[in-house]
Amino acid sequence: MASVDSTGSSVSGRLRSGDLLHTGLALALLFGVWSVGGLEVVTSKVPHIEAMNGSTVLLPCTYSSCIGIKNLYFNWHYNDNGTMLKLCEAVIPIEGVEPKVSVYHERVEFIGSSKNNNISILLWNITFEDEGEYICFAKNPKEKYRNHSASYTLIVVDRMREVDNTLTVIIVSVLGGVIGIVIIVMVIKALVVHFLLKDDEKTKDCLVSSSGNDNTENGLTGAKADNKGTPKA
Repeated sequence: MASVDSTGSSVSGRLRSGDLLHTGLALALLFGVWSVGGLEVVTSKVPHIEAMNGSTVLLPCTYSSCIGIKNLYFNWHYNDNGTMLKLCEAVIPIEGVEPKVSVYHERVEFIGSSKNNNISILLWNITFEDEGEYICFAKNPKEKYRNHSASYTLIVVDRMREVDNTLTVIIVSVLGGVIGIVIIVMVIKALVVHFLLKDDEKTKDCLVSSSGNDNTENGLTGAKADNKGTPKA
């Protein structure tokens, strides 16, 4: 009986260990899927932009979530030397429903749409004081209040910088010249080959005709020789 009990305990222990292992793997897969499909906020491929004083600037921001949203909260902040100033905020109840946006800055306009997962804003008539970091933030209660943010740096200038295209022009000119030379060489080569082929054909025609004439003359001479050599009866 003792041996049976110990065997049963051993089997039971192995089963519990297997259950724990399976549970651990399930949790690992769950958290892996969670991290892959979690909420993500994207501002722009370019982290900063230069805009002219007095112009209007688009500050783009989009969100994505593989498991969908419910009461998604988002806002825009401006980092004023460490002090975060809220520009606007809203809650999107479900996908496809447009939010009621509260705007706290007179020159900020919300232009996004939940149909496109877009929460972008416009900043009108910018000044040098508007220069700095703008942060787009979102939080999704459906993902246990998972949140994510992305920043965008605005640089205000008096005038747009002129791009020096001298090097580009030189490279294009050199490449164009090289291509032109190659084309001219190929055309000349084709003409030379064409004329050489014509000369060869003429030479062959001359050789054939002269060979025919020689044979004719040789035949006539032989005939005359034969006639002269025939004795009289």
